[in-house]
Amino acid sequence: MSETTLDLLAVMAHPDDAELWAGGTLAHHAVSGPVAIALPTSEPGRTTEAAAGAAILGAALHWLPSTDLTAAIGTVLAEQRPEVVITHPMSDVHPDHRALAHAVLAALPDAVIRTGHPRRLYSCDSYNSLGLTGPITATTIVDISATAPQKMRALAAHTSSQPIDDHFAPMAETLGRLWGARIGATYAEAFTAIPVLGRLPGAEHL
Repeated sequence: MSETTLDLLAVMAHPDDAELWAGGTLAHHAVSGPVAIALPTSEPGRTTEAAAGAAILGAALHWLPSTDLTAAIGTVLAEQRPEVVITHPMSDVHPDHRALAHAVLAALPDAVIRTGHPRRLYSCDSYNSLGLTGPITATTIVDISATAPQKMRALAAHTSSQPIDDHFAPMAETLGRLWGARIGATYAEAFTAIPVLGRLPGAEHL
């Protein structure tokens, strides 16, 4: 079996999602190992922004053909063999987020059986930490105090196409402080463990 290529892979629905929901965690992991972001193909302007945001976080960027997301995600999982995958909650309020999360879940069993990876799967936070079934309940909270400025710079790379300054940046600031307060940190990001073929991670960290 091949060795793991990636420490962490964020599979997200839109070019600004990785920065918003997991940017601090990606930047934190990028200090010690390779990380990447996988996204469905997008229009040229947002593609440029995504590349800029990923570069700020220290992450590689993979574009997924939108014709068959499940197959495309399965290919990336098999080729990159990430130790950890982050995606959206299955009950996210945004339909694109839900669809992407279900595609990840559909691609997961074959990739795990073929390669043994990913070993751990997590869903990220959502808008104001609310999903269709109620508040987000995190199993893992990551201290991003050291990488929060990097996260916000990466998020700002999307200002030409998204309401970053008026909406997403203030929400990221508020959520970061709220999750941070739960663990005695200045800023944090929240994640929920999802079973991988019936196995949940024993560790509290990603």
